[in-house]
Amino acid sequence: MAFILRETTFRWQVGAFFLVLLVDCAVCQIRYSVPEEMRKGSFVGNIAEDLGVEAKRLKLGGARIVSEDSSEYIRLDADKGVLVVGERIDREQLCGQTSPCSLNFEMIMTNPMQLHSVVVEVLDVNDNAPVFHEKEVHVEIVESALLGTEILQESATDPDVGVNGLQGYTLHPTTHFNIKVLSSPNGNKYAQLYLSSALDREREEKLLLTLTAVDGGEPQKSGALKVHVTVVDTNDNAPVFTQSNYKGSVKENSPKGTRVLSLTATDADKGMNGRVTYHFNRMSGNVAETFHLDENSGDLTVNGLIDYEENRVYEIGVQAKDQGGQSTSTKVIIEVTDVNDNAPVITLTSFANVIAEDSPSGTTVAIINVKDLDSGNNGKVDCSVSGNIPFAIQTSLKNYYTLVTNGVLDRERHPFYNITFTAVDEGKPPLATNKTITLRVSDVNDNAPVFEQDRYEAAIMENNAAGVSLFSIKAQDSDSGQNARVSYLLVDTEVNGNPISTYISVNAESGVLHAVRSFDYEQIKTLNILVKGQDGGSPPLSSNTSIKLNIQDQNDNPPQVLYPVQTGGSVVYEMVPRSADVGYLVTKVVAVDVDSGQNAWLSYKLQKATDRALFEVGLQNGEIRTIRQVSDKDPVKQILTVIVEDNGQPSRSATVTVTVGVADSFPEALSEMSDFAQDKEYDDNLTFYLVLALAVVSFLFITCVVVIISVKIYRWRQSRVLYHSNLPVIPYYPPRYSDTLGTGTLQHVYNYEVCRTTDSRKSDCKFGRAGSQNVLIMDPSSTGTMQRLQSEKSILDEPDSPLEICVLQDVVKYIFTFWISDFTIQTMGIIQLQRGKWQLYGVIPWQVLIFLLVLSANNAQIRYSVPEEMKRGSLVGNVAQDLGLDLNRLRTGRARIVLGENNKYTELLTDKGILVVNERIDREELCGEVTPCSFSFEIILENPIEIHRVTVEILDVNDNSPTFKNNVITLEISESATVGSRFDLESAYDPDAGIYTLQQYILSRNDHFVLKQHSNAEGIKFAVMILQKPLDREVSPHLSLKLIAVDGGTPQRSGTVNIEITVLDANDNPPIFNQSVYSATVTENAPIGTYIATVNASDADSGSNGVVTYSFSNLKGKSGVKFSIDSSSGKITVADNIDFEKDKKFEIRVIAKDQGGLNDAAKVVIEVTDVNDNAPVINIMSFSSPISEDVPPDTTIAVFNVKDADSERNGQITCLIDSRLPFKIRSSLTNYYNLLSDHAFDRETRAEYNITVTATDSGSPPLSTQITLHLKISDVNDNAPVFTKPYYYAHVVENNVPALSIFTVSALDIDFSQNARISFFLDDMQVGGSPVSSYVSINSETGVIHAMRSFDYEQIKQLVFSVKAQDGGSPPLSSNVTVKILVQDQNDNPPQVLYPVQTGGSVVYEMVPRSADVGYLVTKVVAVDVDSGQNAWLSYKLQKATDRALFEVGLQNGEIRTIRQVSDKDPVKQILTVIVEDNGQPSRSATVTVTVGVADSFPEALSEMSDFAQDKEYDDNLTFYLVLALAVVSFLFITCVVVIISVKIYRWRQSRVLYHSNLPVIPYYPPRYSDTLGTGTLQHVYNYEVCRTTDSRKSDCKFGRAGSQNVLIMDPSSTGTMQRLQNEKSILDEPDSPLEVRFI
Repeated sequence: MAFILRETTFRWQVGAFFLVLLVDCAVCQIRYSVPEEMRKGSFVGNIAEDLGVEAKRLKLGGARIVSEDSSEYIRLDADKGVLVVGERIDREQLCGQTSPCSLNFEMIMTNPMQLHSVVVEVLDVNDNAPVFHEKEVHVEIVESALLGTEILQESATDPDVGVNGLQGYTLHPTTHFNIKVLSSPNGNKYAQLYLSSALDREREEKLLLTLTAVDGGEPQKSGALKVHVTVVDTNDNAPVFTQSNYKGSVKENSPKGTRVLSLTATDADKGMNGRVTYHFNRMSGNVAETFHLDENSGDLTVNGLIDYEENRVYEIGVQAKDQGGQSTSTKVIIEVTDVNDNAPVITLTSFANVIAEDSPSGTTVAIINVKDLDSGNNGKVDCSVSGNIPFAIQTSLKNYYTLVTNGVLDRERHPFYNITFTAVDEGKPPLATNKTITLRVSDVNDNAPVFEQDRYEAAIMENNAAGVSLFSIKAQDSDSGQNARVSYLLVDTEVNGNPISTYISVNAESGVLHAVRSFDYEQIKTLNILVKGQDGGSPPLSSNTSIKLNIQDQNDNPPQVLYPVQTGGSVVYEMVPRSADVGYLVTKVVAVDVDSGQNAWLSYKLQKATDRALFEVGLQNGEIRTIRQVSDKDPVKQILTVIVEDNGQPSRSATVTVTVGVADSFPEALSEMSDFAQDKEYDDNLTFYLVLALAVVSFLFITCVVVIISVKIYRWRQSRVLYHSNLPVIPYYPPRYSDTLGTGTLQHVYNYEVCRTTDSRKSDCKFGRAGSQNVLIMDPSSTGTMQRLQSEKSILDEPDSPLEICVLQDVVKYIFTFWISDFTIQTMGIIQLQRGKWQLYGVIPWQVLIFLLVLSANNAQIRYSVPEEMKRGSLVGNVAQDLGLDLNRLRTGRARIVLGENNKYTELLTDKGILVVNERIDREELCGEVTPCSFSFEIILENPIEIHRVTVEILDVNDNSPTFKNNVITLEISESATVGSRFDLESAYDPDAGIYTLQQYILSRNDHFVLKQHSNAEGIKFAVMILQKPLDREVSPHLSLKLIAVDGGTPQRSGTVNIEITVLDANDNPPIFNQSVYSATVTENAPIGTYIATVNASDADSGSNGVVTYSFSNLKGKSGVKFSIDSSSGKITVADNIDFEKDKKFEIRVIAKDQGGLNDAAKVVIEVTDVNDNAPVINIMSFSSPISEDVPPDTTIAVFNVKDADSERNGQITCLIDSRLPFKIRSSLTNYYNLLSDHAFDRETRAEYNITVTATDSGSPPLSTQITLHLKISDVNDNAPVFTKPYYYAHVVENNVPALSIFTVSALDIDFSQNARISFFLDDMQVGGSPVSSYVSINSETGVIHAMRSFDYEQIKQLVFSVKAQDGGSPPLSSNVTVKILVQDQNDNPPQVLYPVQTGGSVVYEMVPRSADVGYLVTKVVAVDVDSGQNAWLSYKLQKATDRALFEVGLQNGEIRTIRQVSDKDPVKQILTVIVEDNGQPSRSATVTVTVGVADSFPEALSEMSDFAQDKEYDDNLTFYLVLALAVVSFLFITCVVVIISVKIYRWRQSRVLYHSNLPVIPYYPPRYSDTLGTGTLQHVYNYEVCRTTDSRKSDCKFGRAGSQNVLIMDPSSTGTMQRLQNEKSILDEPDSPLEVRFI
């Protein structure tokens, strides 16, 4: 309920007004009070009544409330003249702790302007309970804390004021703690919690307290805070590992960071005392570099390289230590798992880098040593050579391999070999190493010279000069050096009874042939020469080549006339009848020339004749013929002289005279001509025979092709039956194979059965060759198919072959030889007894076996021992004596130590036969902790090769003292550590072995600790220090001890390390401030981080217990966010903005707490100093915008209020504006100002103003505020529209689309809005008798002019009219402009031909006489175009004509003229098509046809015009195509026959050679093979059946050749087909007749 602050007795005071008259304004102030939390719309006061005005005056005067921030709380009801609550009022939100709390605002009225100040006081109600900043807090206190120790200061806040505010605190329970209620200088109450009875963590570790704050309101309200107290334990428990010993494993070469295992230790203590860290405390060797132990998590990870070959087990001591110095130890055993990380190492022991190409198989080339540092399967190595090379690798001793030749070397094919050794271990994954050596093959003279051509052919002109060089021959010898030097010799032969050397000579060095004499083509035309090329080897090798020398003809002989014969004075007469026609053959002159080629080409010419116009002579054939009709006037006797010339350079000639008689007597002439050629008869029908021949040849060709295809299909089907079957061959063996007890000279076990067909490609069983390089494997356990294992090379060449050579010490070896029939197969192999059966492992040449036997018999091992640190040259041992060798053998055998990693330590003196020390040997460097320590090497001798292993053991001497890794061992032990606590110490390291290594530890004398010694599984000794007497930090804060490690040598060696022990203090002292109250000042608005003061508290404890942290106690209000305190240094700084106007003084409590939970408190008082920090604030109360540009001066534009929150001079304000503006400021009431106009306005000159009002206070320095008012000037219609141009021109192309937009007119009006809105109109006027609106229209809004119709340039060429622009003002204003539109021409009319006239079907004819000359005017085409400009420019072109070469058309004038002379051959009718084009874009055209008659008279032309020649079609020449078809078919048929015959002859010739066949093996066994009971000396089982045909090109069963190169596997368990593993290409396709061969 609202009420007005007035008493009945003081009613006159409320109704009184204090009137102040200033610039026609009245001001009053009234005051109201209302409680908070009133509902919206609640009555506050009747302001109309209190001001003594009517409610109507409030409404008419536009009364309104003006306020900065409180207008929303109070609302004016102008209709009733009362103030009501606008929204809920919360006093605490509005004013906080400020009392009293009030709302200030002004009510303004206009006409006249009045301002009234209103104050509404808000009264407090108890609507808020006390509230703590947190609902619950957690505190820690050590169980050893003293009574009275303060642990917490807390305060609650109550937004209410007065009696409704906070009054006191209560605590429950109070078993161990109690509170003190204290007040700060500003009246804020807070509770201090302190310890009232002793704590025991073992009985109660956590306590829950409730702190309650209560106010004084009715009803009373309260707030609670839960206090969780944790009792912190003292350090009285040592860490304990979860296991006594830890075991783990790790793979060698594990990457850095690999987790091995995790160690876990627990400590019953809490906090820092329970934090466990992990450390190494005893290590062997380089454990610290190998492993890393995370001191926080206890994770043990890989930190370095782990090598199984160096250390297989690691034993590590680990210590767990808490922060109070308590510790315990455990042992960690780590086993290293081997991985295959070492690739085999290949060392070349002996190598001869040059070998003769005729070296026999089995020659030793190199010896290599292969080692693998891994163990087990990872260290087992298999060595091989890669590539298809004639070398094999054989094992000799362990880790030694010998490279030997395994085939024939040919330097010419391979002058050198890059031999790659591959050593692969058996690890997973396997590792391999390659080593490549280069072996050069030296030359022997095994190649004869080879000429570049098998046959040479050259030519020489006859009559040559003697000694001329003919040509050169060249022979190459693939050998090198002297063996490749070629000499050339003539082989003695005879030519026409004369030695060849009388004709030709050859240069022995260069091979140049010279002519010894001059040759005559007519005597000798060809000379065959044999030349021998001989090399310079010993013995020399040679080869021959043949040379064909052709003698070329020269024109050295004239022609000889054979007919007519010119003998003596006889004359040959020829008769010609007078009736002879033109071309009549009179006779033929026949001549020859003994020269050849073009020199013998003859030509005939008539040199002289009685009548040259009657006869002619054929140039090439010498035929004399008549060239005209013989007449009666021609003389009877005609003498003709014919000259015959050859074609040589220079030419030679001969002449002959022919007498011809011209007579009429035909019978007489006929008798003379009886020897001439008879007339031919053409009775046969040529076409019939051509067709018949074509049919016969085609039939033969087709028949041949069909037969060939049929034979091919038949053979293919036969081959599918015999071979290409998907059914497997049944592994059936004749019964005699099971009979091993046959009788007779040869046993059944030597039976061989060979089944072949023409598909056999190479013999599977060869005979007669010594030393087979293959083996026959007979293994009953085999499941494979019968197959070949080798392909033209030794089976030893394949490293992965199942036939491996195994030379082992513990394997029983047998050498066996098979002797079969009369053919010896000397095959040696190695048989090993494994799992109760004999198995063949390899086949090797006898040389290799002997070499292996020699190695087995000549390898030995000796052992020496020497102490370390011996001088260089000291004797190690007498190798010659111990091996039983003399010194000469060492020298001649080139005895040497095989190079290795340890060869530097020893040296072999071959002249004395002894081993001596080569350099200082340090056992610890060589072997580390491995014992016994030794190194091995091999001594190799050559001729013959011997390898002896030598082992030298290094004996230890006491040359190293025990050493500790660190010089000082630092320990921290809490003074509360219990008796019996163990502390692991760092282990010492002694690299010596045996009794010389570390033996015991000794601890210096002291009162608190004793030493116990232990050993791990590896025998490493370590020491543990045990506490036997409690420590007292106050008596002895630091202890220094010595630990001594001694070995067992004589004299004894020792190492020492210092032990520095720091005694850690227990937390038994609380922090203490050096002042109880701190005072400081701060300037308001001080920047964040500004230093205020520093508090300081000290703690007598040390370590973590002596570390003091600072914090504020729970602060009331905003003090907690205004300041911050550094928890470490106690430095207090500004944390938020400080405002003097809100808070003039702060009082803060600071708590100092150590890490054990003990604390102390102090008070800090901070006073705030005022500064001028508030700039004036401008509030716009009323503002009129826009205003009309015609308003009078002194018009009120705005009313604004200016305030400054500062006081005194800082709050005194001056208000100004820019004096250049047409405005002025006039003050009305205090802090109120009016903005007035000072001059008249013109919107078109300036449409708006930015008025900046500046308010400045009087502070130092002064502060100012600016506000900008944006005033707009409204428009009045005082300006007419203006066009942008004084007149407009436009163009439009004719034939435009109706409604086409032509162009746009535009006008501007500098007025605004509706006054500037322009409309466009057409003025009424006539154009060509029609309104202008029928031609164009204009858009009234945009000014766009549109065409209303399609314009025609030929009708109207321009359009002129007027446009009016009118604005939207009242009254409207307007202006006019003239518009002129020009119509442009378009090419829309084609040319029109005026002459010649084209009407209906009539045709215009023009006449041209045949006598017309060049340029004769035939006619003229006349045309016009109604368009204008270039669209009317016409051009004439001749588009089509009967004869384009006869007429042309003038391009510009259209005149048709002749361009050449008219001839008789020109057709009479000439049709000309002329095209007429204009120059438009695109151009238009017209055509006209002109018919021209080429004739001298009109009737002649008319007759030709009426007849049209018909095109004739002629049939193809049938005879020509028949001859062509016959030739093609005949060619194909003859080609096919020739190819078939050639192939058959070729196969027949190849069948004689019997080479490769490509036909499949027929898996068929003849029935007779089942007969195993034959009688006689030789059984049936010795039969060999080989099925072949003539297609076989190489014998499948050879005789007399040593050693089969193939293997036949006969395995009774095999289920596969009989096949080959060789991939040889056959050149045979067809089987012919079978051939069966038997051997008995």
